[in-house]
Amino acid sequence: MSATNGARRRTGHWIALGLIVITALAAVTAFLTAPRPGGRMDPESTSADGAHAIVSLLRDRGVEVVVARTVADVERAARPDTLLLAAETYNTRGDDLFQRLAAVPGDRLLLEPTARARAALAPGVRTGGAELLSLEPKCALREANRAGSVQLGSTDTYEKVGDVDLTRCYGGVLVRYQAGGRTITVVGSADFITNGSLLKAGNAALAMNLAGDRSRLIWYAPQEAEGQGTAGSTIGDLIPDAVTWLVFQLGVVVVLLALWQGRRLGPLVAEKLPVVVRASETVEGRARLYRSRRARGQAADALRTATLQRLSPRLGLGANASPAAVVSAIAARYSGGQNTVHHLLFGPPPSTDADLLHLANALDDIERQVTTS
Repeated sequence: MSATNGARRRTGHWIALGLIVITALAAVTAFLTAPRPGGRMDPESTSADGAHAIVSLLRDRGVEVVVARTVADVERAARPDTLLLAAETYNTRGDDLFQRLAAVPGDRLLLEPTARARAALAPGVRTGGAELLSLEPKCALREANRAGSVQLGSTDTYEKVGDVDLTRCYGGVLVRYQAGGRTITVVGSADFITNGSLLKAGNAALAMNLAGDRSRLIWYAPQEAEGQGTAGSTIGDLIPDAVTWLVFQLGVVVVLLALWQGRRLGPLVAEKLPVVVRASETVEGRARLYRSRRARGQAADALRTATLQRLSPRLGLGANASPAAVVSAIAARYSGGQNTVHHLLFGPPPSTDADLLHLANALDDIERQVTTS
């Protein structure tokens, strides 16, 4: 019975050991095959913008790839027989760092260089104007012809400065020239060398031909900012010169258009009211206002003035006729006598609402008799 228990224990130990080994292998496999995030052109990143694939291919081909995170790393690894691949140069800040890179021996391969990087590391070229980009090399560069058609994505084009003997491929996206005993290659795009675009057309061949041209490659694509910007570094350094003239011309056009379309202030123009209010509503509203303020005098004056304005033309009286003339002309056609007419038209204001109502009725009676007489 004890022998059976011992066999069972040994079997359990082997099973436990097997599970441990399987778990360890699964963990190692998951770690090795898991995606490795990183920035653009990061040689250790397996994301679409990373460059782990091309670095692995170069190392499999026998190229010694030295990853340099800082300018000091580049200086320590540089030799006359090395090739310096410089990308993501917007993270390199300060003219002193670019001058140190320019002093490093060996050939250069610049991918999407900034204006400061191009001025320091490839002074023989400058950005060109808009051109029809070509998928075919159409040049005498061996590396480009062996790669054939490529897809470079959005990119800049370059042209020579001075009398530089410049080789231009793919419509000026890829250029190369010799200076100071070294070969300088500039490509206006780095997309073709990333993991996500390496398998498109002849991108992989072009990347291998350019980056694998020497047995030792220094990969300088800083993922973090290094150095301090100079005092003269402004956003204007990133704007092409042609944009300044374009903005100036647009400003002139806007000013001329404003002068052409401008209008002088003319005379006032009477416009109709947006809302038409009936006369009865106006009278009722004013009457309620008088009543709320107990303004019997103002209401009586309004009634008397309106009656005189309607009767004066019928009686042949002018606007400035005296009260006596008005009373005499009205009394000749009214049955109430001159004293009554004078009291109604020029008398004191009513003291009560009833007196005001009586005055309104009396004025209507005067106007009716004068009109019909």
